[in-house]
Amino acid sequence: MAPLSTGEKFEGPKALRTLLPRLRRLSRSLSRKVKGSRNRAKAKLELARLHARIGNIRRDSLHQLSTNITRRFRTIGIEDLNVKGMLANGRLARAISDMGFYELRRQLEYKAAWCGGQVVVAGRWYPSSKLCSSCGYRLEALSLAIRYWACPDCGMAHERDVNAAINLKHIAVSSTVTACGGEGAGPACERGTKPALVKQESSSKVNYG
Repeated sequence: MAPLSTGEKFEGPKALRTLLPRLRRLSRSLSRKVKGSRNRAKAKLELARLHARIGNIRRDSLHQLSTNITRRFRTIGIEDLNVKGMLANGRLARAISDMGFYELRRQLEYKAAWCGGQVVVAGRWYPSSKLCSSCGYRLEALSLAIRYWACPDCGMAHERDVNAAINLKHIAVSSTVTACGGEGAGPACERGTKPALVKQESSSKVNYG
């Protein structure tokens, strides 16, 4: 899922998850074929076509999302996610792989550049989910299972991902005034590419990148 600071949420097609039963069936069928046989070659080609279809569905969805965002917004804020570390979580690895985080970031950067905009990347350790977007209060801990929380300081109720997206918006807006590395620079860098920002986060239920 890719939530924006506007409150909009874009769901991914989950191509791998949808076609996984068929993928497993074709993989088992291929493993049973005699090596070097014509039937094995046919099974291998069919499996390759399914892998290509999964990739095409994912890329098409990401293109639609990235085009929508870059056409609407001049400044786009995203997070520098530790995808490799996230993949180490066995429960989420397949879902994360199905998101295409890197591809979404790549598309946003070059499409934003085409439109004369820019992509602002928040640092990997920026606590976008833990910060109250209203008063700036920071939680000490926030587990992935908690999707809603209320700020202990100002009492503002937050939906986790939308709150994070608003915090990314704040960083992106401030970075347009103060360039990365300049005086007063915040925890973000411009990647040269109406501020509404994308928070990319994975959960066991809904994922998108």
